[in-house]
Amino acid sequence: MPREGTRPTRADLLEAAGRTIKDALAPGLRVVFCGINPGLYTAWAGHHFARPGNRFWAALHAGGFTRRLYSPWEDQDLLELGLGLTNLVARASAVASELDAKLIAGAAKLERKLRRKPTKWIAFLGIGAYRTAFERPRAVLGPQAERLAGARIWLLPNPSGLNAHHQPPELAAQFRARRAAASRPVSDSSRRAGPRASRRHR
Repeated sequence: MPREGTRPTRADLLEAAGRTIKDALAPGLRVVFCGINPGLYTAWAGHHFARPGNRFWAALHAGGFTRRLYSPWEDQDLLELGLGLTNLVARASAVASELDAKLIAGAAKLERKLRRKPTKWIAFLGIGAYRTAFERPRAVLGPQAERLAGARIWLLPNPSGLNAHHQPPELAAQFRARRAAASRPVSDSSRRAGPRASRRHR
C-alpha cells in the first residue's frame, strides 16, 4: 500500500480500476458515512477519500466530528470515535456514469452490512446516488423519514472537489447539522421498516 505523501503515476491510476478498499465498520457506531464508490486515486491509495481536493476530511473536522483534521491514511482510526466509512458500490471506477446500474444492487448489499454491524445513523455523501440507489427521486438533503436496517438516514452533499454546488462553508454547516442531530433523542413514532418497505406503501 502506498505511503502517505506519495503520488500515483497515470499507470498506477489505470491499474486501480476495479479495486476495492477496506470498510471502517464495527457494530454500534454512532454514524457511518457512506460514499458513492472509490475513485481511482482513492483505490490506488487504499484509503477513503484520499484524492487531494476531496473535502470530506475537512468537513468532518469543521462539522465537529473530530478534534483535529484527520488524514485519509487514518481512516480506520475513526472507529475509535464511533464513526465508520463505507461505499454504496465497492469497486473503483473512473466516472460516475458507470455506476447507475450498480447502485440499486449496492443498496441491498449495504443493508445487509448494516444488519451485521448496526449503526445509529447512516449518512449518505451524494444525494443523486441515494436517489438512484433507493429509488427516491424527490429526496432532499437532511434527515429522511425512512430507516435502513434500523439506522436513521441523513443525506449530505458529495464532498468531492468537483462538486461546485456545495462549497466548504456549506459543507461544514451540513456536517454540523448532522452532528447536532445525532445528539438529539428520536421518537419511535418516526420509525419505518426501511426504504424498500416504505415504497410498497406509497
